Amino acid sequence: MEFYRKHVLVCGGGGCISSGCIKVKDRLLNKIEEMNLSSEIKVIITGCMGPCHLGPMVVIYPDGVLYTKVTPEGADKIIQKHLFLGEIVEELLIKDSNGTPIICKDENPFFAKQVKIALRNVGLIDPTNIEEYIAADGYRALAKVLFTMKPEDVIEEIKKSGLRGRGGAGFLTGLKWSFTAKAKGSPKYVLCNADEGDPGAFMDRSILEGDPHSVIEAMAIAGYAVGSNQGYVYVRAEYPLAVERLKHAIEQARERGLLGKDILSSGFDFDIDIKVGAGAFVCGEETALIASAEGKRGEPRPKPPFPANEGFLGKPTLINNVETYANICPIILRGADWFSGYGTENSKGTKVFALAGKIKNTGLVEVPMGTALGEIIYDIGGGIPGGKKFKAAQTGGPSGGCIPQKYLNTPVDYESLKELGTIMGSGGLIVVDEDTCMVDFAKYFLQFVQDESCGKCAPCRLGTKRMLEIMDRITRGEGKEGDIERLIELGEIIKETALCGLGQTAPNPVLSTIKYFRDEYEAHIKYKKCPASVCASLFNSPCQNACPAGVEVPLYINAIRMKDYEKAVSIIRENNPFPAVCGRVCNHPCESKCRRAQIDEPLAIRALKRFAADYDVKNPHLPVVKKAKGKKIAVIGSGPAGLTAAYYLALEGYSVTVFEALPIAGGMLAIGIPEYRLPKDVLKSEIEHIKSAGVEIHLNMALGKDFTIENLKYQGFDAIFIAIGAQKDIRLDIPGNELYGVYSALEFLKKVNLNEYIDIGKKVAIIGGGNAAVDAARVALRKGAKEVNVFYRRGPDEMPALPEEVKDAIEEGVKLHFYTAPIRIIGEGGRVNGIEVIRMKPADFDENGRRRTVPIDGSSFSIKVDNVIFALGQQVDLGAIKVPKGMSITIDKETMETSIPGVFAGGDCVSGPSTVIEAIASGRKAAISIDKYLGGNMYEKKSYYPRTADYEIYEEHRNRCATFKLKAQERINSFKEVELTLEESAAYEEACRCLRCDVKQNEEGGVEYAKSYN
Repeated sequence: MEFYRKHVLVCGGGGCISSGCIKVKDRLLNKIEEMNLSSEIKVIITGCMGPCHLGPMVVIYPDGVLYTKVTPEGADKIIQKHLFLGEIVEELLIKDSNGTPIICKDENPFFAKQVKIALRNVGLIDPTNIEEYIAADGYRALAKVLFTMKPEDVIEEIKKSGLRGRGGAGFLTGLKWSFTAKAKGSPKYVLCNADEGDPGAFMDRSILEGDPHSVIEAMAIAGYAVGSNQGYVYVRAEYPLAVERLKHAIEQARERGLLGKDILSSGFDFDIDIKVGAGAFVCGEETALIASAEGKRGEPRPKPPFPANEGFLGKPTLINNVETYANICPIILRGADWFSGYGTENSKGTKVFALAGKIKNTGLVEVPMGTALGEIIYDIGGGIPGGKKFKAAQTGGPSGGCIPQKYLNTPVDYESLKELGTIMGSGGLIVVDEDTCMVDFAKYFLQFVQDESCGKCAPCRLGTKRMLEIMDRITRGEGKEGDIERLIELGEIIKETALCGLGQTAPNPVLSTIKYFRDEYEAHIKYKKCPASVCASLFNSPCQNACPAGVEVPLYINAIRMKDYEKAVSIIRENNPFPAVCGRVCNHPCESKCRRAQIDEPLAIRALKRFAADYDVKNPHLPVVKKAKGKKIAVIGSGPAGLTAAYYLALEGYSVTVFEALPIAGGMLAIGIPEYRLPKDVLKSEIEHIKSAGVEIHLNMALGKDFTIENLKYQGFDAIFIAIGAQKDIRLDIPGNELYGVYSALEFLKKVNLNEYIDIGKKVAIIGGGNAAVDAARVALRKGAKEVNVFYRRGPDEMPALPEEVKDAIEEGVKLHFYTAPIRIIGEGGRVNGIEVIRMKPADFDENGRRRTVPIDGSSFSIKVDNVIFALGQQVDLGAIKVPKGMSITIDKETMETSIPGVFAGGDCVSGPSTVIEAIASGRKAAISIDKYLGGNMYEKKSYYPRTADYEIYEEHRNRCATFKLKAQERINSFKEVELTLEESAAYEEACRCLRCDVKQNEEGGVEYAKSYN
């Protein structure tokens, strides 16, 4: 036997092969030979190691060092530094969230929580070498069975283990074996279902490619247990590598007397052959598989008789899938009690999943049954890339259903998934994020099932076709009232009447998405809107669709490109009267949907908006107002929602009066956002433009104190819009929060913005992680604080503040402390002089998919501070609204009208705290509803612009424009605006990056017109 100083394992899974692992292996071999290291180092191609996103992968043993994304050049470095000099090649190591290199494979979070039973050898041994399998206890289980156990003992051990079939239905494996053993008839057959047809599933393929002998050995054990001498592996032709390695393994086993006649001189005969299928999805169903294996058309048949009594060639047949067989040998060797020690009461052992979709760590994972879905997705899968939000996980492939974010704590086992309306299936686990349309997602699986339907039974053949027609209509914007009910009715009929399990589960994706995401179906049908910006027939462009106000982003960017800045602002103001404000403080959801990101980076849409708006500030234009209608409207609150409603109503010719409780107009824009982000003169300019449309603003007029709803009606107002915002702070109920020096963020920012006195010391603690927390921290520095610490109970990825604001705060010297929470404020003489904080750790998930945190015992610490500022959000102070008896702030969702005719409400006082652009959208919607209530026609189509792009569209990589900011030291000494306006040349270059996703041809081949809807 040859001994080597190092073993170099190169992942040979499908993902790594496609990313170039063969070139890496060849370079390793050539370089090792060049350096005369062939006698010391052995290079081995293994099966799939698991994390496909890191391929090509190389593991060095006995060190256990994992190198990722290895190129041929990287292979040279591994040999020269690691194998020759004994130094770690740090640049090829994966890094944790803090940027710290992870050296050993077992320390990688992807592997740390896994328990590998079915995959025990995959990625560790050479699958083409039977000696390596034997060295890993291969064929010991077969020998144990043949010489120490009776067939009934084997079946009893499998029963005792609680192993359930891993192919989908989860039927008890031992029970199925016992049925076949008891069945009358001869010969009997053992079949392996390797027809893995689920989209996104590759568990069985990886086992056959990486550890084929484990399946061969298990099939031989099954043959011994049920009285069969012949086995067949039914594998699809799309798995050529699996077929090749399986054939090779069968030949090796025959050569060594482990298959064929008189195995191990025991007197037991068993052989295996391969049946290659054409890849029909329906052949995953056992009776269809049997028909195909017999050379017939792959169609299911009614049961009974079950295959255990009448299967292949009409004889008793045992069928299990690849993963089920892969669990057999460890159960025989280590015992049923050991195996059943993993999992839950009714779902024993482990389960292999193929993680795919919108997840950082894609690949194969094996975890104990009952592991929480959130653990699989976040602890092993690494969470959702790009800072996106988890939306749902699809289990069971086309036969399964989706699990929304509120069920992230669900233990993944057969019973729990069934309760949620889905199934385990073979193990495909597809993760989707906020950019996935659940209607389109369900349609994809329904299309797959319709295409793959064998057509034997009418419910599946015709029923799924009718369902698909409805789904197709909905995604084209042609959905009708009642379509959801029709889908549910059809789905339930198909489930009850289809012939086979695949047909019966075909409606599951549609039914589960309706169950959990009905609002998306309703948005498609009722409002002709795809919230995820996927169904292209329902919007002009993804960015416009993502904007809550529906601003025609591509059109104003086109105007900027043409250097027609007046037109650009005019287009923005059709939907948003605050272009300069939103050009500075908008959370820019439009950029998150920009398709330019698929090439390089999203367009700097907010910066372009600001550029055009700043031109307008310097070159203002008066709005065009329609003839006076002779009707009066009162707006309560001058925040973005109230002023937006007032502006659009004034343009229509209404006499609009705004009542504001504060001494300044603008609401939260004026008192809640620091001047270095939103200069007062910019806000004033926007408000002056609104006033120039005829809007009157009365300051220091508070609802319930200075006037009532009844007063306004008495004064002759024909309609009233309540938009008072959310200006009541939330404080943490901990000891010491009554001390002098404790503020809320809103109180603090309000005093600063109104130039009122605020007592700020040298050391300030901020509690929270949103924009208000970051604003308060940065303002504290500008007010003279020398040390500002922000304590946030969650991690950096979950911090809701805008990333660019967080980055600026860090540059200015703000210190962020994650996974920390205050437990008491320390005082002396009635004044703050410290704060006690405790460290937190992640726990389970809340209904919004965010991780809860729990305190770590004994981890508290104290720091000296002069002030504590709570920034935990705001809520609506409904107690301040003195309205007639019987009125509530709840509104009709469609009209925004309250329980009193003619009184409407919107913005934060209805929705709770929202973003500026969401408040603007709410105000505009209210204006349209009020106008309609008063007999107007704002709800009809307004404007048409030709959608043309008579210039080159740049699809090659182009860098996003850089936005320039004041230097950190300069900005913390004043309230000067931090971010600067783009130069004209930069704005032009950035506008040229737009792909003009909105330009489409109509049926006649001409250009469509932009339709601006109210």
